[in-house]
Amino acid sequence: MTLKREPNLANADAFYEALIASQRELSDEQADMLLAKLVLILANHIGDRAVLDEALALARNNTLQSTLLQA
Repeated sequence: MTLKREPNLANADAFYEALIASQRELSDEQADMLLAKLVLILANHIGDRAVLDEALALARNNTLQSTLLQA
């Protein structure tokens, strides 16, 4: 299995709204914990280490590039 990079989520905007709503009324620490737990739950669901490693690298590289553009 390879990492899907094209849009693959039906009604992505609704999911984004649900993700944001799940963090409402949480402290920053609780929101960070919720997101970390979500990542671990979804990683377990995916279960393919190569896909997860590719996703980690993509997220890290994207984050670093975004940070450089903001500087």
